[in-house]
Parts: sequence; C-alpha cells; structure tokens
Amino acid sequence: MATEGSGVRSLDDVRRDVAGVLNRFRRGRTKAFSIGDGGVPEAVLLTYDEFEDLGGETKFARRAGVVTAVTVGAELTAMVAAIREGAFAPVVWGLGDQPEAVIMSTSQYRALRGDDEPPAGTIDDPTRRVYATEPLPDSRPMTIDEIAEMMGPYSQQVLAEIREEADRARLEDDSP
Repeated sequence: MATEGSGVRSLDDVRRDVAGVLNRFRRGRTKAFSIGDGGVPEAVLLTYDEFEDLGGETKFARRAGVVTAVTVGAELTAMVAAIREGAFAPVVWGLGDQPEAVIMSTSQYRALRGDDEPPAGTIDDPTRRVYATEPLPDSRPMTIDEIAEMMGPYSQQVLAEIREEADRARLEDDSP
C-alpha cells in the first residue's frame, strides 16, 4: 500500500509482504518502485535483471552473496537507516543463491540509470521520472531502408527477404 497521495510504499508495507514483492517481480507485474517513510522515497526495489542489464554489478560494490526474502523482511528497517546515513551497499536478494531483486538507495538508482541528481531539497522519486520525448530540432523521419543501411549489410539482406516474402504472400492472396 502506498503512503497516501505519494505513490511511495511504506517500509512496513514492504517488510510485511517481501515474498509478495518477489512474486510480483517474478510474474513481471511490478516494475522498480520506491519505498520510504512519510511518503518520501528513500530506497528503490528493482529486479535483478534490470540491475544487471544497466551494469549494476560493475557500477556498485554490493553486499556479498544473495540474501533471502526473510532476511530482507527482518533487516529492511536497518537497511533504510543505513541509506539515510549514506553508508549502504546495494543488496541482492531472492531464493537460495538465485538473484531476483535488488534494494538500493534512490541516489544509487539514479546513478544506475545515468540520471542527473535533482536540485538540493527536491524530493524526487527516480522510479517515476518523466523524460522529454519530443524530437530534437535537427530530427527528421527515417525510412526503413535508411535504418537498415545504418545497421549494415545483414539488416539490408533481412529487409529484402521480408519484402520478398510479403510480395509472395500478396500474390498468393490475389490469385483466384
């Protein structure tokens, strides 16, 4: 349950449902989300796959090993206290020695994604950041042929094969 109006889940809510969080990550029903007290994001929970895909293992010295969901439930309050003190290494957790999820500070999550830090005093939830998506002034539409050309000869060959197959299918559909 999120703290009213903030969208940030409380530590107690997460601590009571650590196994549920892990199950939602497994089923792909939950993306990275922030937790904290008083509606202020202090930590981020994310899948190990996201952590690994963004180079987390090379960017951070993390707590050794993989801790269990039971350990996370028991130590979550202490972990967030360490985050508040600025002395926290990301924690990987899951079943047995299989990494499935990660707990890290909001600042570490920003660094993982390559985001900028917000101005001092700004409460920022990095899991809810919105990015400008409008085209740059020098942007222009590209054709599929231009994209294939940029990607190289193999992509051009695959595109040609797709077009040939589509033409054959069209001819078969048009025949009486």
